[in-house]
Amino acid sequence: MEGGKPTLPLVYQAVQALYHDPDPAGKERASVWLGELQRSMYAWEISDQLLQLKQDVESCYFAAQTMKMKIQTSFYELPPETHTSLRDSLLSHIQNLKDLSPIIVTQLALAIADLALQMASWKGCVHTLIEKYSNDVSSMPFLIEILTVLPEEVHSRSLRIGANRRSEIIEDLAYYSTTVVTLLVTCAEKSGHDEKMFIKVFRCLGSWFNLGVLDNNFMASNQLLMILFQVLQRDETSTNLHEAASDCVCSALYAIENLAVHMPLAMQLFQGVLSLETAYHMAVAREDLDKVLNYCRIFTELSETFLEMTVRTPGQGMGDLRTLELLLICAGHPQYEVVEISFNFWYRLGENLYKMNDPELHRVFKPYIQRLLHSLARHCQLDPDHEGVPEDTDDFGEFRMRVSDLVKDVIFLVGSMECFSQLYSTLKEGNPPWEVTEAVLFIMAAIAKSIDPSQLIMKFLLCFNHESLIVILKCLPPPLLVPSENNPTLTEVLEQVVLLPETVHIAVRYTSIELVGEMSEVIDRNPCMLDPVLNFLMKGLREKPLASVAAKAIHNICSVCRDHMAQHFQGLLNIARSLDSFALSTDAAVGLLKGTALVLARLPLEKIAECLNDLCAVQVMALRKLLAQDSSSGKLSDPTVWLDRLAVIFRHTNPIVENGQTHPCQKVIQEIWPVLSETLNAHQNDNRIVERCCRCLRFAVRCVGKGSASLLQPLVTQMVSVYQVYPHSCFLYLGSILVDEYGMEEGCRQGLLDMLQALCMPTFQLLEQPNGLRNHPDTVDDLFRLVTSIIKRSLSRPLQVRFFCFANIWRKELLHEGSVGLGKMGKVMLICSLCFSYLSICHPSAEECKQVCWAIREFTRLYR
Repeated sequence: MEGGKPTLPLVYQAVQALYHDPDPAGKERASVWLGELQRSMYAWEISDQLLQLKQDVESCYFAAQTMKMKIQTSFYELPPETHTSLRDSLLSHIQNLKDLSPIIVTQLALAIADLALQMASWKGCVHTLIEKYSNDVSSMPFLIEILTVLPEEVHSRSLRIGANRRSEIIEDLAYYSTTVVTLLVTCAEKSGHDEKMFIKVFRCLGSWFNLGVLDNNFMASNQLLMILFQVLQRDETSTNLHEAASDCVCSALYAIENLAVHMPLAMQLFQGVLSLETAYHMAVAREDLDKVLNYCRIFTELSETFLEMTVRTPGQGMGDLRTLELLLICAGHPQYEVVEISFNFWYRLGENLYKMNDPELHRVFKPYIQRLLHSLARHCQLDPDHEGVPEDTDDFGEFRMRVSDLVKDVIFLVGSMECFSQLYSTLKEGNPPWEVTEAVLFIMAAIAKSIDPSQLIMKFLLCFNHESLIVILKCLPPPLLVPSENNPTLTEVLEQVVLLPETVHIAVRYTSIELVGEMSEVIDRNPCMLDPVLNFLMKGLREKPLASVAAKAIHNICSVCRDHMAQHFQGLLNIARSLDSFALSTDAAVGLLKGTALVLARLPLEKIAECLNDLCAVQVMALRKLLAQDSSSGKLSDPTVWLDRLAVIFRHTNPIVENGQTHPCQKVIQEIWPVLSETLNAHQNDNRIVERCCRCLRFAVRCVGKGSASLLQPLVTQMVSVYQVYPHSCFLYLGSILVDEYGMEEGCRQGLLDMLQALCMPTFQLLEQPNGLRNHPDTVDDLFRLVTSIIKRSLSRPLQVRFFCFANIWRKELLHEGSVGLGKMGKVMLICSLCFSYLSICHPSAEECKQVCWAIREFTRLYR
């Protein structure tokens, strides 16, 4: 710190400015100056003096925080002979300041804990602290605070202690853990109705549970465990105390996941948690949501801890299915936040049962999953006075998405078709309110894709090895070995949904459209339904609130029913031409174009060129219009929307072209190239737009493959020209795509190597800048991909040509004297990585391997 040691009044003035200066600039200057002070050697002495003065809360907090930070990050600055005096000083400060502010006590407790963990000469710190302060009632709060943060700091990444020291600390804490628990029991018994002390005791106990050092047998019979559950059972327990006790129980349950080692404690916790059911019902009756959430956390942690026992021995011992009953009771609570707590357990239960693949076991858990699904359907109901479509982005919308994911993961235990039929029956047989109808349709949409029996059979067969599979296939009746017959329920659902009147609540129509989109495989097996389904979706597409979800449904149908949708291509083309007349989100619009391109690829080859030209025309005309406007106004407009749309069309137009046939997309892409080239030139300094251009060109090249050969020279020329001025990494990636497509063509290889050399020169200049590798990770990745593609494709070249980029460019550009940007190891690692890529990809001869090894040796010799 410049200017030497600052005076205490100056420091105090800066602290006051930090907290009380009305001028933000003054606060910022004070913050910067105090930050420099904290990093200086003077901080040790000044913070100690400020704590001694005890002038006000702000200065003491700054001093305590500074002391903690210095011990965490700069403990090495102090000579060992000062450690003892520092310890004594901190203990004196925390005792003197114990009544000033809890946050100051916490900061000093952290400082003492971090000191104890790093001060190897302080043996038995826990014993020392308890012996010194346990008999002083006024010192008990800060003593327990130190004992709380001490185990929490053992695994802190801020402390510079090694694995051996951590192991030594953990052993020491385990040795004194019974002493700590005994102290906590005494505190709890003597505290009477002191709620704050109980909270401190439970926080401390939870901290020691989390470290995993408490003796199993000692805790199983300990009085503190009984006190803990008594607090949770009492109706009059305050919210803060209830939360602290709940956190402690959850920590204990998490600590005993290895049940075989912790069986005595596990049995006590198991029985203790089961005894909380009555308390839960009382909290529900009093509408105390905070306590209800705490109980559900405990029940969920219990279920997760005993999950393995529950699955292996359901209904026996600690596989007691009352754990599931507790969770289902919570699922019955009217607030969806309660059931959401248990989602991870149901995910894990479904995963375990799926892996075990035991039909008998599935039947045991089936009733519980059915009840869960019933509760989830009820929780997914919108409010009766809800207006508009369901929201996906608010908390309730995110909850429904999580419900959908959970239903998909556990539905196999109930049976997709059975569940689907039951849900449909509730709509068919009754006349439920619109919000119930919408929620049922939402759950049906979640499971619609998993109701194909043939898919379930294949999923079942994949669980067996080859020999078992042959035996099973011989036993299966022939109808099960062919595609499944249509289920009347599925077609009936489709028929009823598409007949929904426009007068029903718009949320019901929204979810019905989602359901139709998810039933695309049913539509593919029932092409007679395609016309009414498309008419239904077109009605939604014309309405602003339903447009995006209808577009998504059409996209799904196009993806699955490509052959059947070919006869409707003209309708899809008309939609694509007037895409911006619909109120579509960006993703929905792109999805519609993707679906249209997928169907386009199934048309006869002679029709594809004309149809692709029509599909691209809207985007190309928009780009031309933007370019014309830009040239006249001098202001550049953003073309990314149109580039993204062209990219998705090229990406998904993949017709089957046999050898000798001209690719039907080749002519269209050649005609579009000048517009893309002009757009790239106009926006060459904008990395975001250039990336979109390169992405579009990449998919165009992939689309026609070697049919784009006529574009190779002008494309490479423009890439190299722009890259010399604006080294966008996407050009390197696009170059690697060109190598992938043309690297095996004899007439293109030299040109591609020339492209590599031209691109490498500015790349190395960029990477040679200070922190070049760190600041341009995409450039490094894309360069690596380009060079490895060159190596992989140049199989018939002599080693000297294949290794041109190493022996010439890397040595001259990357390893030249005076370069400081990459660092020695960075340069060597880059070179060696590429050399080893060559060895792994090309499988060279022994002589070639020897030459590569000599090249690596020559490179690394420069940096010995």
